Amino acid sequence: MRCVRKTYRSIQVGCLLCPIALGACRSARPDHPEIRSVLDRQVEAWNAGDIEGFMEHYWRSDELTFSTPERKVKGWQATLERYKKKYPTREAMGKLTFDNLTVSRTGEDTADVAGQFHLARKDGPLTGQFFLNMRRIDGAWVIVRDHTMSD
Repeated sequence: MRCVRKTYRSIQVGCLLCPIALGACRSARPDHPEIRSVLDRQVEAWNAGDIEGFMEHYWRSDELTFSTPERKVKGWQATLERYKKKYPTREAMGKLTFDNLTVSRTGEDTADVAGQFHLARKDGPLTGQFFLNMRRIDGAWVIVRDHTMSD
């Protein structure tokens, strides 16, 4: 009987603590919605054929770095020109999706993001991985470094 009371007491305590623990997990907000919304807006702009809208979420600075295994581009304007050259039409842009996103806050105003991209295109899919360094500048999260690799 004593064993049954202890088990019952443990269940009662567990039931009381569970909502508290769940609330703590929820309040920590590990999904970083303010950063993920930037990526969602990029996908929306890309899928609308709007490269300039996609680029709104990059740091508008000569210090922006965009790199691939083939080359490194420095500056916002040079990155925009690279995208326009590589994806001259909406058909060439295809439909973009991001998967397996991991957002890690590295400071109050800095974060690292890793993920996979998929471009569904008529001439065949293009997939790969990306690694972003983001910074909150003037209240907005922007990409300051982008390293992208195709599969």
